[in-house]
Amino acid sequence: MTAFALEGPIWLVGCGNMAGAMLRRWLDCGLDPREVTVIRKSGAPVAEGVTVLTAPPPDGAVPALVLLGVKPQMLDLVAPDLAPMLSEETLLVSILAGVELEALRRRFPVPRTIVRAMPNTPVAVGQGVVALADASAEQAGRDRAEALMQPLGLVEWVDESLFDVVTAMAGSGPAFLFRFIDALAEAGTDAGLPADQAARFALATVQGSATLAAAADESPRELADRVASPGGSTRRGLDVLDEDNGLNPLIRNTLTAAILRNREMAEAARQ
Repeated sequence: MTAFALEGPIWLVGCGNMAGAMLRRWLDCGLDPREVTVIRKSGAPVAEGVTVLTAPPPDGAVPALVLLGVKPQMLDLVAPDLAPMLSEETLLVSILAGVELEALRRRFPVPRTIVRAMPNTPVAVGQGVVALADASAEQAGRDRAEALMQPLGLVEWVDESLFDVVTAMAGSGPAFLFRFIDALAEAGTDAGLPADQAARFALATVQGSATLAAAADESPRELADRVASPGGSTRRGLDVLDEDNGLNPLIRNTLTAAILRNREMAEAARQ
């Protein structure tokens, strides 16, 4: 794990979709599974060589990293048993949506560095987004956290006050995009294409367009205008998306709903 700037045991407390995606990527990048212990109520296996327990190990080395990946509502169920087992040197990383650094610090007073991270599921293939927030002034701790996340994709620090927005846009964004891919395929099917062919076309169109946008000097809006000839079919379709009740307000309303839910969870964690 030296490539990720960590040496010592790694504990994943919870290993659902997001934490599991992170773990798969780290293992693909050379993390020794013998260094990893997953603590999950079900005890279900996660990967060959990774130890899975239903509770924190009662003895052994202090973890170098603890990744909190349980549901936010479960935080107070796991914190009392977990907190006494951490040291000042333990890097505590939380991917719990809506749970603020102050709430984490109250429950885990010992570690010097506590970092909030908001990844999205494409981290599993190294093309994710990871937003980080940290209340610690120690640069060494920030450097360790950033190095840990680098194999997962784009990593950027943000002010914690914006974390609900980042969570809604980047964390939930893949789900919204998957819905768009499905809607594009369904529209193609409704227009006459075989369903399986429409699904392939929709997925390849989105994948190729994202790759092109990532490599382009122009903005996505400019790229769209380049595709749309005046008076052509693409322009006619864009006219529908650009209506007052079209794509932009739909996406704003979608993000707003997710942001508000994140704030509700944050309020619950403050109690």
